[in-house]
Amino acid sequence: MNIKIQGTNNIFGNRGMKSVQDRMETQAKRDNQIAFLEQRKSQLKYMKTDSIEDISRKLEMLHDYDDQIAAAKKAYNNSQVFHVLDEARERGEKIAEMAEKFAPKTAEERHEDIIEEATGVEKSEGMLGNILEELEEVTEEVTEEMTEELKEMSDEALSETNMEKGVLPGTNGIEGLSAQEIAEKYKRIDYRI
Repeated sequence: MNIKIQGTNNIFGNRGMKSVQDRMETQAKRDNQIAFLEQRKSQLKYMKTDSIEDISRKLEMLHDYDDQIAAAKKAYNNSQVFHVLDEARERGEKIAEMAEKFAPKTAEERHEDIIEEATGVEKSEGMLGNILEELEEVTEEVTEEMTEELKEMSDEALSETNMEKGVLPGTNGIEGLSAQEIAEKYKRIDYRI
């Protein structure tokens, strides 16, 4: 009786499993042993037998080879039981890993995953980190533009005021002003974005 498991090498990518490799090695060993015994058995045909004793020895050797072949097949079949059990255990472990990986998550686990994704604790930086980076870049750009515009506007307003008062260009226009007039002219501007 031979045990043959068909299609087990392709299910779940079993070619790398240790039990499959052991089974293949055992099968190759059995095939080599049986081929050797069959060759020895076929060589009995060419053995010369002149007496009844030679014929009985030849028959005894033939039966001995047949018994050895049967024993090799039986040993292989017995070992296959253990290989099949090992394969089933390894396949079960792989299935359990896959089931655990794709198992539905509890509400708490989903909540933790959302937090991790948003804050970027485990993975790259997360959605929140990317948004904050973009916000900082936009804020810097807007701040630079606003300061340039305010500086241009204050320069224009100052030059217009100086023109009205008759202050010469190139002077700062504060030479003849009192401290109160200077404070009114240069008010502090606070802006926040």
